[in-house]
Amino acid sequence: MTLAALRRDIPLGDESALAALVGAIHIDVEVPRIHDGRTLTVLLDGEDVTWAIRAPEVERNVSAVSAHAAVRAALLQRQREVAARGGVIMAGRDIGTVVLPDADLKLYLQASPAVRARRRHGDEEQRGLHRDYDQVLADILRRDDIDTHRAVSPLRVADDARVIDNEANDIALVLAAIERVLAEWGG
Repeated sequence: MTLAALRRDIPLGDESALAALVGAIHIDVEVPRIHDGRTLTVLLDGEDVTWAIRAPEVERNVSAVSAHAAVRAALLQRQREVAARGGVIMAGRDIGTVVLPDADLKLYLQASPAVRARRRHGDEEQRGLHRDYDQVLADILRRDDIDTHRAVSPLRVADDARVIDNEANDIALVLAAIERVLAEWGG
């Protein structure tokens, strides 16, 4: 949504124009078509935008777009349709509390902003984006603040979520923790 709005020069404060944009675009999520480190392929009107939606300009503005109640309402059904296909692991800041409150299993991965910024900075470097770590951290802190304090669907841990602290863990340890939760869950 944010990428589409930026590309069409829609003011990010114009809630009605953004909500109308939801009906004018087609967003889909598929299994990876390309093996370049992605875990899924995101399509916007048929165009692969998997990496474009992770660009700093998009990341920096996503909270401004997602804070609008009309935008969230317009996207809610689309998110639920993707989940209804089954076999989906959905990530987002209100997935377990609003989008899929009845999900069979909810995991909440937790790490400090500094650790998340270090990881994001490393990911961006690998993709050829060279931003200052302090800017990456500032963007994460800003987004966390907006998302935690927004009136509609604020970021919070679902009451029935399993919290996995991945502050000091590498990906192998995080996966091992998730596998333990899955084994206990038995679903």
